[in-house]
Amino acid sequence: MAALYVMIPVAVIVVALAIWLLFWAVDNGQYDDLDSPAHTILFDDEDPSHKAGLAEAERTARSPGQDEDTPRV
Repeated sequence: MAALYVMIPVAVIVVALAIWLLFWAVDNGQYDDLDSPAHTILFDDEDPSHKAGLAEAERTARSPGQDEDTPRV
């Protein structure tokens, strides 16, 4: 019974820490783009069409005001 007096507060602290880490990750953009890192491993870095696709993805991710100084491919 005495172990419960220790284990319950420890469990509550661990759950609170996990919830805090989840909110920290969401606020810092860790879950913004879940698909691109998984797909980039499939492509060769020297492939011109892959580089063009990366440039297009970067161009669409920027705000419209920053698009004027980006050269077109």
